[in-house]
Amino acid sequence: MRIRVVAADELPDLQDIEVAAGRCFLDVGMPEIAGDEPLPLGELDAYRVAGRAWVAVEEDARPGAYLIAKSVDGNLHVEQVSVHPDHARRGVGRALIDHAAEHAAGRGMPALTLTTFAEVPWNAPYYARLGFAVLGEADAGPELRAVRAEEAAHGLDRWPRVCMIRPV
Repeated sequence: MRIRVVAADELPDLQDIEVAAGRCFLDVGMPEIAGDEPLPLGELDAYRVAGRAWVAVEEDARPGAYLIAKSVDGNLHVEQVSVHPDHARRGVGRALIDHAAEHAAGRGMPALTLTTFAEVPWNAPYYARLGFAVLGEADAGPELRAVRAEEAAHGLDRWPRVCMIRPV
C-alpha cells in the first residue's frame, strides 16, 4: 500500500473505514465504542487542510486505512488510526505510524504521542510493539492532559486508557 495525503472526496471513505474498524470492539465487549459515530466530515477536513491526514491505498483503489494527527505539546499527536478489517494484519497501521513519525521529524517535533485503550490487543500492546512507551499522567504536558480530560468527559475512561509516546 502507498501512503499519501487524503483527497477531499475521500473524507466519506474515512468515515466508512472508522465504522468498519470500530466493529472489532464488539469482540472485546466494548459495544459502545463499536457503535460510536465516526468523526464528522468537517472535522476530518480540518485535518486534511492542515496537512495532517494520510491514507493508505493500493494503486487506484479507495483508501483502506487512514491516520489523522495534530500538534500537542510540541509533538505530533496521533488522533486516530483506523484500518479497515479487509486490510488488517498487513503492516498498514505500522506504515501509517512510520509516515507520521517522518512527518514529525521533518518538522522538528521530537515525538509521536497518542492515547489508547490499555488492554485492547490492537491498541496499547500493538503500539508498544511499534516502539511506543506508556507515558505517566504526571509526565504528560498540559495539552495532552486536556486531551485525556476530553476523552474522560466522553466516557472513554470506562475502560483503562493510557498516554503513549514514541521518539522520532
